Amino acid sequence: MDSSNLITLPENEDNSVEEEEEEQSQPHSASAFSFPNRPPRLASLASADKYSPLEWLGYFDKEEDVSIPESNDVFHIYTAGSEGPVVFFLHGGGYSGLSFALSTSKIKEKARVVAMDLRGHGKSCTEDELDLSIETLRDDVLAVIKALYGDSAPAIVLVGHSMGGSVAVHVAAKKAIPSLAGLVVVDVVEGTALASLIHMQKILSNRMQYFPTVEKAVEWSVKGGSLRNVESARLSIPSTLKFDDSKSCYTYRTRLAETEQYWKGWYEGLSDLFLSCPMPKLLLLAGTNRLDRSLTIGQMQGKFQMVVVRHTGHAIQEDAPEEFASLVLNFISRNCIGPHGIEIPGLQKMQKQKCPDQS
Repeated sequence: MDSSNLITLPENEDNSVEEEEEEQSQPHSASAFSFPNRPPRLASLASADKYSPLEWLGYFDKEEDVSIPESNDVFHIYTAGSEGPVVFFLHGGGYSGLSFALSTSKIKEKARVVAMDLRGHGKSCTEDELDLSIETLRDDVLAVIKALYGDSAPAIVLVGHSMGGSVAVHVAAKKAIPSLAGLVVVDVVEGTALASLIHMQKILSNRMQYFPTVEKAVEWSVKGGSLRNVESARLSIPSTLKFDDSKSCYTYRTRLAETEQYWKGWYEGLSDLFLSCPMPKLLLLAGTNRLDRSLTIGQMQGKFQMVVVRHTGHAIQEDAPEEFASLVLNFISRNCIGPHGIEIPGLQKMQKQKCPDQS
């Protein structure tokens, strides 16, 4: 094995915190994947302790496999909560359902949560791991929802990050889920995403490919800038890795570089499709991001709500999980989604006046 591909991380210096804050103040633009060039520097701690993997229990309540009838496809999901509408999370390319673990620990107090490992990701196992066409990803989600709820699905709010945001839009546009009550798209805009695709192969090839331990992969995700929240990285990064027996090290579980033929399809026509979805819509963006013409007009016409979340990277749900959870819950409450609405401090009185009893 070529040792040059193995990770070597520098020791941090005493002024690391100041440097990290300075870097986080730099502008960010959303893309299909996000790997900043300069890593934030963190205070020194033994990496084996600071970056050791965390278990999902305590964030989600349980995990299970969902088998799709008449196929060999099995999708892994994490679930939490017992009341309210279902917040159905769809992660971005190269991530996993555990990307939403920290957010789930707050959302599950007010709503149910399902976080799915998409095809070729996490613990899901499918016949064709490389078929990441938008049509296949969309149909996978519909099949999982059908397997979970049959024809009696509760109110569902689809929340998709990056690639998963595109999948969420295509699922909503299909109009195959009568109880679909809300759509949240996280840090993906058609024009910006399409423009970034010409750089993706270079970005993927330049990132660190092999790690001697899981801890080193977690450490690199934070120091390399793809994630800014150490706790979330400890939860989510291990599920994005697999052990390569031939090289006796860890590498990425998802073979994104081999799916380039599908990337354009994820984002072409996304803005108009998003605007065409009839349910309430929320667009969350990290930092500053230019809306394309369709979205700009749609926002001026009040067709969707938009919130810019400052001081985060591409993975808003991981970098700022409490703020992300609050935005999702407030969206649910504002639109009275669910059988009896969602009680949130400060909005409870307004909600009781506005939301009819749907029982």
